[in-house]
Formats: sequence, structure tokens, C-alpha cells
Amino acid sequence: MIYFKGGTVVSARKSVPADVLVDGEKILRVIPAGEPAEIPAEAEVIDCTGKLLFPGFIDAHTHFDLHVAGTVTCDDFASGTAAAVAGGTTMIIDMGTQYKGETLREGMQNWLEKAKDGVSCDYSIHMSISEWNEEARKQCQDMMDEGVSTFKVYMTYDIQMTDKEIFEVLRRLREVGGITGCHCENAGMIDALREEFLRDGKEKEVRSHYLTRPPQAEAEAINRYCSLAQIADCPVMDVHLTCEEGLNEIRAARQRGVKIYAETCPQYLTMDDSLYELPGFEGAKYVCAPPLRKKKDIDALWAAIAAGEIQTVCTDHCAFTTEQKKLGLDDFRKIPGGMPGVETRGEVIFSEGVAKGRITQEQFCAVLSENVARIYGCYPQKGAILEGSDADIVILNPQGKKTITAAKQVSKCDYAPYEGKEITGTVEQVFLRGKKAAADGAVLTPSLGRFVRRHKPEL
Repeated sequence: MIYFKGGTVVSARKSVPADVLVDGEKILRVIPAGEPAEIPAEAEVIDCTGKLLFPGFIDAHTHFDLHVAGTVTCDDFASGTAAAVAGGTTMIIDMGTQYKGETLREGMQNWLEKAKDGVSCDYSIHMSISEWNEEARKQCQDMMDEGVSTFKVYMTYDIQMTDKEIFEVLRRLREVGGITGCHCENAGMIDALREEFLRDGKEKEVRSHYLTRPPQAEAEAINRYCSLAQIADCPVMDVHLTCEEGLNEIRAARQRGVKIYAETCPQYLTMDDSLYELPGFEGAKYVCAPPLRKKKDIDALWAAIAAGEIQTVCTDHCAFTTEQKKLGLDDFRKIPGGMPGVETRGEVIFSEGVAKGRITQEQFCAVLSENVARIYGCYPQKGAILEGSDADIVILNPQGKKTITAAKQVSKCDYAPYEGKEITGTVEQVFLRGKKAAADGAVLTPSLGRFVRRHKPEL
């Protein structure tokens, strides 16, 4: 048994001074301050005075061991989940992929095989659909039956789907009770702009990446996705929202009755497109899709979180080393797109959000834990400090200070996008199902992770 004494338990609705008693893997009792409590003699007592107790963070957008852009992401499930739990994330949902020629079931089995050894936090997968046919239609129900209740579709890249296919997917998911996220960008617009930049000899300029992926390409695709969802009468998720233009499309769709949820990422809340103007090839470290935007977009996204218009903050963790980024040294189109983020998400969002007064600690809990668990079908097992929930608990010191540096990170990535950033609010201890998994950024008990079967989304 473990007795967390004297801390403040945070949920999406309130913060309550309370003690928490854990028995084995589950939370046995939550005891508000002032209520009589008898500490079991066998319990280990952890003094949480002055600390905040959050339900373990959930990152529902990672790419571990992904073959893409002529290489493989540098973090596999072992290193990626170790980085996750070191930063307070006790569950990830990775983007499993049905590659061309595979069935959905084969794609799922391939991803579960990747995650079978050395996983340090709990995990699940979304199934990314790349080939839509009668077999895939049938297997959507199979995925749901096996605890994979969420999917992903793409409007760009070489696994993009047609509008007809996306509409049919939405119709099918309405039948089985699933939900799909979508990478929303207008592929035709981007391809045309890229061809122009190549004709103008701008292929070696990192800045060409963001100039050929304007916010209008994202906003138009969000509008189209929402229109498909409206006629399909199916709830949907827009992943990695980056810009005010896209946010306005979501607002307009909601006014029409579309059930659309929104995710953004730490990089879009803290970095802008000036990073692509860095000298030499330095800007390649920040190449991701959709790209970083303007300062006005950062402000708009923070305001939207505070207003409850954005439901989750996940990372799109897709890490490549500086050497891997050099695959695009002579052609910006070949720079592997993605950044690390799973390790720093909790502290960066607390520091930039709560400590700076942009959002409350309750809103922080909502977008990193509770909303994620509800939307992706694992609440209240995850995402809550409640009696009967998994004992996934993060002890965060709101006054703690640290400096982010690649030299201390767990991820295999050889750079840190937030190198030198001063943080206020540090994750001190992380418990996964009642076991101390990490402390002060170091993994103490690796390989604790288990597959989590998820139910239908709670919308």
C-alpha cells in the first residue's frame, strides 16, 4: 500500500486537498482533508505537502518505430515509452498504420508486435486506414471488439484517402461507435506550391517547408473534413491543430452542429515559424507537418484551450536525429517531418500555461489527462484519481525549477527542441498502476507497460 499524504488532488473540474490510498494497482480511497483517516500500518507514506497530484498524463498521438521518409523514427516503443513515463505520461496511444497491401488486422498485429518488449508505460494504438475496401469495412468492428476503438485518416502524404473513402469510413464508424482523427491539409495545394518552389530553385531552403504549407491548406481541409462529418453524422477529431484559420473553421462547424473535437501540440503553443529562418540547416530540427505558425496563432490556441474549444494537447512525437534530418539537405521535401515531445509535454504545458496564468491547473488536467481518457475510451480506468481507477499518479511541484537539455533526456533523439528552456513546475515522481516508475526525469522501473483495451469513446 502507498499513502499519498497532504497533497492537492486535481481533476478537470476542481482541486481538492486530499490524501490518496493506493492498494496494489488501484486507488482504494481518496480522503478529503479534514475527514478522519487511518493510515494502514503497512502503507508507505509519501509526503505530498505543497505538491499537486494529477492523474497520469495520456499522450494520444505518438509515432514510435515508424518507417517513413526513407528512414525509421529514432524512438522505438522501448525508448519512446521510457521518455514518456520520465515526463509523467503513463499511457500513450500510438498511430498504428495499415500499410498498402495490408489488412487492418495485419496492421494492428504488426504494431502490437513492435510494442511487445520493454514498454515502460501503458499503451494502445489507433489504426490508421490507408486502404478502404470491404475487408477494411468488416474489420472496423474487429478492431472495436479487440479494444482498438479509434482510427486515423490522412488527407495528405502517400497514404491519403479520397473524400469518398473518408466519408465511407465515417459512415462505418458511426455504425460501430468509433471515432477517427484526421491529418487535415490540402494535398493538391501543397503539391502545386512545392512544384513552384522547385522550379524557382528553392529546394535547398528549409524555409520552403512552411511556405509551401500555408494555414489556408490546413483550414480548407478542416472545413472539408467537417462537411463530410456533418453529412455522415459522425463525431470526429482534428489532430494537431496549428492555426487560427483552422480554429475558426472548427468554430463554424460546431455552430452547424458538427461534433468535432480538437487536439493541438506543445510545439504549436510555444514555437513560431521564425525557427525555419535559422541559418544553415538548423531550422530542419523544427520541420513538422503542419508546420509551426505565427505568434498570433500561439495566442489563439492558448485562448481556445482556456475557453474549452480545444479538448486535448498531445505531442505528435515523431523523432529523428540531426543526421536523419540531413536526408533533406538538398531537397526540403525530403526532410523527415517531426519532433520529439513526449518527454517534455507535461512540464512545458504547465510552465507555459498554468505558471504563466494562461490556463488553470484544472484545464491542464483536462487536456493532458481526463479529456484524453474520455474521448479515447479509457475513462475512468485512466485519466482520473478516483476510487477504483488505475493508480497512475503524477506528483508535480508547482514551484520546481529546471532547465531542459538534450544531455539529460531519455529519448534517443540527439537534440532537444526546447534546449536551454527554463521550466517552472516539475514532475517529481510518477506512479504507474501503483509502482514508482520514474522520479526527477529518470526511469526507475522500466518495462511496466501493458496494452490497454479501450471501449467506445465517451463523447
